[in-house]
Amino acid sequence: MLKTPEIVDVNFIAPRHLAGGGDPAWVTVPLHRACGWSYGHDPLMPRVILSSPDQKALLRLEPDPDGQWWTLHHAHQPDRPAWYASFGARTPVEIIAGFIDALTDPAAHHAASADPYEPLLDAGWMPAPGRDGLVSPDGKAHVERYVSATSGWATTTLSETEGPVWQARFGEHAPPHLIAAFTRALADPSPLPRTGTPVSIPAYGTKLVTRTQRELPAVQVAAALEDRVGVLAARRPAPPAKSPNPRRPPASPGRTR
Repeated sequence: MLKTPEIVDVNFIAPRHLAGGGDPAWVTVPLHRACGWSYGHDPLMPRVILSSPDQKALLRLEPDPDGQWWTLHHAHQPDRPAWYASFGARTPVEIIAGFIDALTDPAAHHAASADPYEPLLDAGWMPAPGRDGLVSPDGKAHVERYVSATSGWATTTLSETEGPVWQARFGEHAPPHLIAAFTRALADPSPLPRTGTPVSIPAYGTKLVTRTQRELPAVQVAAALEDRVGVLAARRPAPPAKSPNPRRPPASPGRTR
């Protein structure tokens, strides 16, 4: 049955670590419009580069079939050496957004807990059999802590004989509260919406994923990104109100002769 342009088929996929990458605009558009990151554009290169207002963080989105598609580099700070984070092409953008949103949130470092394992344990993740770290309830996602500048933190695979579906890596100096925000988004049990061809969904058509299809108004689907931009923009402190120019006191009358 043909759908009218006003209706869109949306697949809601669970578990979210097998939902596929999604639309990169979920990360890049709010960074620019709500968080003030500037972007560079090279029409001859299929990549996006965004830099933070203070020029200390640089996010690069660059298709790389042999590596990570998303890479964030952060310059050193007085209390922390330079660090990086990277994400594979099929890392769900909503999970990447958990990390990026915490990075751009002025209040995020005041979070009650910065233990990256805590959100996973609360969601039923268990110690990984025969290795370090935690494994998801379906056994397909694994999170491990390393002490190395090239540490691998989260990996999703379909089977032991296949390569990773996606991997997230965090340098040893990456702020723990940001990694905890990533694992919180990873552990969230709510399904993720996906439009377009379902073949982009890892393990599509298998029992590894649950797919619920709904027909939604196109305007509602498009509004989700606008709503996200509005929520993130509201976190930014309002600029200080300009005080009106003080009225100059009247000049004292001069002496007359």
